[in-house]
Amino acid sequence: GTAALIWNEIIREKVTNFIMNQSKEQRILNFVLQNAVRGDPCSVVDTIDKYCSQKEWAMNVGNEKGKILDKTVEEVNPSVALELGTYCGYSAVRISRLLKAGARLLTVEFNPEFAAIAKQMIEFAGVQDKVKLLEGPSEEIIPQLKKKYEVDTLDFVFLDHWKDRYTPDTILLQECNLLRKGSVLLADNVIFPGAPDFLNYVRKSPHFQCTNYPSHLEYMQVEDAMEKAVFLG
Repeated sequence: GTAALIWNEIIREKVTNFIMNQSKEQRILNFVLQNAVRGDPCSVVDTIDKYCSQKEWAMNVGNEKGKILDKTVEEVNPSVALELGTYCGYSAVRISRLLKAGARLLTVEFNPEFAAIAKQMIEFAGVQDKVKLLEGPSEEIIPQLKKKYEVDTLDFVFLDHWKDRYTPDTILLQECNLLRKGSVLLADNVIFPGAPDFLNYVRKSPHFQCTNYPSHLEYMQVEDAMEKAVFLG
């Protein structure tokens, strides 16, 4: 798994970027703009999956784990959702297409280049009315959610950013009183690349009830899993 990631993420990507004079993320966006149906979020998601499974690997949640994400969102039926790690906007589009009328998703992206791509992806999918993209580090944005973005509590949180931020950001969400009894956290990549500190924290905490969903790394046969942690108050 690690060797495949190094090949896809570092060697192959850098060579292709140099030859084509554009980033992989720009190539994904261009493929969507040329092949997906504007205003159809399902078409956008399917087109990204097609590109990343057939042409270039990318760190979206992907279709297999995407079904776990869909099921969780449908069960929670959130009014206010938070995503940490927007990347190209794949999961933001995937989540927002399932949101009820009046619900909103706040998605946080640290990398300005990724944020610019995601913004175009979200608009092309036609879900910009449901999604607010917040650019900056999660540890700075989370404490601003209540006052600046008028969030009372979060019904659903999807963690898919830097793995070493999973635990501190979960603690920060608690400290900022952004979780209510029944709030659901879903964390991606808890096996590969892995988030052992997070698993240890939520599984041992009396404040969370956890469920593990074994799966595979996006677009590969490498073992991975998602962890659902329900906040008990």
